[in-house]
Amino acid sequence: MFDPREKIAIFIDGANLYATSRTLGFDIDYRRLLDDFRDKAYLVRAVYYTALAEDQEYSSIRPLIDWLDYNGYKVVTKPLKEFTDSQGRRRAKGNMDIELVVDAMELAEHIDHFVLFSGDGDFRYLVEALQRKGKKVTVASTVKTKPPMIADDLRRQADYFMELANLSQSVRRDPAERPPREGLESERDDDDDYDDDYDYEDDEDVRP
Repeated sequence: MFDPREKIAIFIDGANLYATSRTLGFDIDYRRLLDDFRDKAYLVRAVYYTALAEDQEYSSIRPLIDWLDYNGYKVVTKPLKEFTDSQGRRRAKGNMDIELVVDAMELAEHIDHFVLFSGDGDFRYLVEALQRKGKKVTVASTVKTKPPMIADDLRRQADYFMELANLSQSVRRDPAERPPREGLESERDDDDDYDDDYDYEDDEDVRP
């Protein structure tokens, strides 16, 4: 899947990866993930995308964001937009698709192989655009869950599919370690795709 001579870039849809790893029953060790890909090829850039609730004094994802910022990742954030759903629950939405797409296209001339951690079918056209530029694209998600957490058209478009369940032994966090808080869960759409809605109603989902 990887040539050691390749220049690679990792793009992480933070909310989507969190939801996927949580469903598979393990936490991501982001230091091990970075080391794993550095062993595979020449890693040029690793970027993590997530939305933040800026009006809150403390955001449950902030410790993770701060750690990533100091440990080899570029972090791209924007404010969450709050709203009340039809059942009167406080909700927030923060879609990072545009930021990820723009960054990938701008970096394309310097990269041979992109690794996208997301199952969001909205990225299918990005994958196709990168391929037209002669780039290889690997998509990392899972089909081990029911339903699968990757959109079928995204998986079909990618050059390679990386099953996150198979990657767990090399990137899972040791349960004995105290992880940074890893953000809030994404919700599943009916079409097996994922948006970036966050639910503040159940903060016990976000554990230290």
